[in-house]
Amino acid sequence: MTDKTDQYFMKLALEQAKKAASIGEVPIGAIIVKDGKVIASAYNLRETEQRSIAHAEMLAIDHACKQLGTWRLENTTLYVTLEPCPMCSGGIVLSRIPRVVYGASDPKGGCAGTIMNLLQEDRFNHQSSITKGVLEEECGKVLSEFFQKLRNKKKDSSPTN
Repeated sequence: MTDKTDQYFMKLALEQAKKAASIGEVPIGAIIVKDGKVIASAYNLRETEQRSIAHAEMLAIDHACKQLGTWRLENTTLYVTLEPCPMCSGGIVLSRIPRVVYGASDPKGGCAGTIMNLLQEDRFNHQSSITKGVLEEECGKVLSEFFQKLRNKKKDSSPTN
């Protein structure tokens, strides 16, 4: 794939998610793109670092701010494999990311349209456009396989009577 479409960049986010899975983290990956180039990439590190804010999106936003030398991430697009939670949606709005592309919806915490839509709340001074469902099946599969392995591992290690 030579053109840099949403699917191309979501595949890069999926690579980040797979890195998270390989170290026992919930497999969520994020990348930030500006002018057709990846300026930041990250994956969940919440368990590894024992920090509640170590979500893929928040880490990618932090890297992008450092890379660009500004907190304003204007003219960027955030690609993330799972719909952003309330915290990450807040970080997106506050860093002024104009566009968010996500793969799988999150019925338990999604704040880009599923539970609520913080990214397009018109009472905020910034809103983001949203493209959802890009490589949704692949993004969901990475998550469901991870949690299935976790359940199997838990079941296998529990004492039997």
